[in-house]
Amino acid sequence: MSPKNVAVVGHGMVGHRFVEALRARDEAGEWKVTILCDEPLPAYDRVGLSSYVGAWDPKELALAGNTYDDDALVELRLNERAQSIDRHSRKVTTSTGDIFSYDALVMATGSYPFVPPIPGHDLPECFVYRTLADLDGIRTAAEAAEPGAVGVVVGGGLLGLEAANALKLLGMTPHVVEFAPRLMPLQVDEGGGALLERLVTDLGVTVHAGVGTARIEKREDGSGLDVHLADGSIIDAALLVFSAGVRPADQLGRDADLEIGERGGIVTDLGGASSDPYIYAIGEVAAVEGRCYGLVAPGYSTAEVVADRLLGGAAEFPGADLSTKLKLLGVDVASFGDAHAATPGALEVVLSDAAKRTYAKLVVSDDAKILLGGILVGDASAYSVLRPLVGRELPGDPASLISPAGEKVGVGALPDDAEICSCNAVTKGAICGAIADGACDIPAVKKCTSAGTTCGGCLPMIKQLLASSGVVMSKALCEHFEQSRAELFQIVSATQTRTFSALIAKYGKGTGCDICKPVVASILASTDSDHILHRKQAGLQDTNDHFLANIQKNGTYSVVPRMPGGEVTPEQLIVIGEVARDFGLYTKITGGQRIDLFGARVEQLPAIWQRLVDAGMESGQAYGKSLRTVKSCVGSTWCRYGVQDSVGMAVDLENRYRGLRSPHKLKFGVSGCARECAEARGKDVGVIATEHGWNLYVAGNGGQSPKHAVLLAGNLDDETLIRYIDRYLMFYIRTADRLQRTAPWLDAMEGGLEHLKAVICDDSLGIAAELEAAMEKHVIGYKDEWAGVLEDPEKLSRFVSFVNAPDEADPTVVFDETGPRKVPVLMGMPTMPV
Repeated sequence: MSPKNVAVVGHGMVGHRFVEALRARDEAGEWKVTILCDEPLPAYDRVGLSSYVGAWDPKELALAGNTYDDDALVELRLNERAQSIDRHSRKVTTSTGDIFSYDALVMATGSYPFVPPIPGHDLPECFVYRTLADLDGIRTAAEAAEPGAVGVVVGGGLLGLEAANALKLLGMTPHVVEFAPRLMPLQVDEGGGALLERLVTDLGVTVHAGVGTARIEKREDGSGLDVHLADGSIIDAALLVFSAGVRPADQLGRDADLEIGERGGIVTDLGGASSDPYIYAIGEVAAVEGRCYGLVAPGYSTAEVVADRLLGGAAEFPGADLSTKLKLLGVDVASFGDAHAATPGALEVVLSDAAKRTYAKLVVSDDAKILLGGILVGDASAYSVLRPLVGRELPGDPASLISPAGEKVGVGALPDDAEICSCNAVTKGAICGAIADGACDIPAVKKCTSAGTTCGGCLPMIKQLLASSGVVMSKALCEHFEQSRAELFQIVSATQTRTFSALIAKYGKGTGCDICKPVVASILASTDSDHILHRKQAGLQDTNDHFLANIQKNGTYSVVPRMPGGEVTPEQLIVIGEVARDFGLYTKITGGQRIDLFGARVEQLPAIWQRLVDAGMESGQAYGKSLRTVKSCVGSTWCRYGVQDSVGMAVDLENRYRGLRSPHKLKFGVSGCARECAEARGKDVGVIATEHGWNLYVAGNGGQSPKHAVLLAGNLDDETLIRYIDRYLMFYIRTADRLQRTAPWLDAMEGGLEHLKAVICDDSLGIAAELEAAMEKHVIGYKDEWAGVLEDPEKLSRFVSFVNAPDEADPTVVFDETGPRKVPVLMGMPTMPV
């Protein structure tokens, strides 16, 4: 039996969610899916649109599985929209002229930006803020303007402040014009709006509240716009972005004579069906029993309901949680439940702390026992616990729940049916059930329940549930130290302990192992400039660190001299070639712009190093958990696209951080323009040039689990860039776990990227000066490790194949040179073909 055909019109987040839900449940293959997407790209994260700024990489926002490459029952048509619907014959005509039949049609057309009919709204310098193409247009206009030029945003709601942030990241000076008397009028009240305006003003955004936009005129000299406000003032601007709300994209439904809601949208019942039983509507275009919902969570709910209905289920739309929690321009804002106290008899409990710049309001029932809603501005840390309590009896006095000195509501106070993950409608009971069935960590809970897989805001609650369920997540480094690596770092720093034996005698037990010894060795190296083979420290090192080279499969070593930023002189290249020839080494260019010399026996290492050091080279530390490379393009010095000197910056960064010991290896990249030839966004530290400075990306890595770096700060000058990197690296070195790279370190961090930004950029913990001083100590104390061995007879004595016959070479080291390249031979094993 052939599958039935379902046409999906629109491929946004909700449309993609519908296809995922249908295909996951349709085990019998009842439905074949055809998707019409009028954009050139498949579904992407429109909620995270602002993160596109700076990266300019659409792949970063792509939703997982959005191309359905391995699914024969899904056909995705990009750049093709539905032109008309013939309900009588159940056929769709597309913009390419194609006509195909459907057994069911799902409208997922979303919404479109509302542009008020202001004179001048259609000028070329006026934009909307909705798609990646919109942001590309805004970027082009912003880059053509003078640095610091004014950009006006009409609309001070959620998307308006997101647009203002995008303009700020583009190096512009944002002005926000809001007709209502305060910013975010739908989410916050007068008190919260006043603080929000103060906070964003301090961040460089000029707010014009309580005033409309009268007209927009092109300046006579053609250099920009004059934006006339209703109060008679004029803003001299380079561009303008409309973000004055959205409207359901329901024209296709109107043309097909479907029932349309009073405020727009295709009217559906609770099962998602429109006035035509063969046509469904989901997401922002759906007016469920007459009401449209503009948030992604209720949109996902409608998608799940319709998927269930097409497979014979009876699911109904459960209602919508319109709560929101976000960070706008670095400012925490949250609104939940009846935030404006519309319930008759509702009481308001308000705590406004001007000094700490926080505003908190709880709306409770007339007997102050039931939580109805609330608003949090400046500090939204209580949101994750308070939101699930809406409609429930409070566990304590309302004022104490928002007071810094009051009692804190724990996850134990929530009933099992309280929703922990609002994005995916996952309850506390569901999460606890998964934990009881063996999900003993965050990844397992995510896999079992989908909780925490969308915005991640519920992850702290999930951790609390794991802990309260008796899941013990030990922080012990190993059996010899009950402390974590971060705690041992603090102990070493505070006590100035300089030997492993003294540390384990006082703070551990036993004699140590191959886990704790290298960790302590790394901590000792991070807190002092002693050579890693200094006295007792030598015995703590891993094999690679012990010999300052990477051991290879046949017992030989590879030697990688440092080439800061990929620069190397002709004389140094000649020396490298001569060393490779004289010692019979195999050479290869690495992915980090270095030359790797393979096949050196241990007793040959000092002689090789001596010749390299004499040529002005030093250890590239390819063997260490430390800075490996700073990869760069040629930048503005040579490239016609380059906007900054990426090579010069790469050299400066590598020379500054060389030798820096850390929990795991560190790799940098510096690109001279947005074309990103140095692949900086795949590095632990990525620096990308802009017309106005440098964008700083952090916590990316390649390897077994690749991760793109995320934007920490934009348009930085050289001094600020280096200061932020100093803080970031030292904060990582202090707080990361053993062998934890920067990407999982950030993923595991409480508060995630926003917390990291607060620590690094805003000095929220008050430790910035301390971190910078620690880095400066490292920079001043740096010494090349190869040279340190060459200068010390005691250290040199370690580099022998046989202690009792120091002049003899290891006879088991054999190479096969009959093929196209020299390869190691493992004694007793056949040569592997190359």
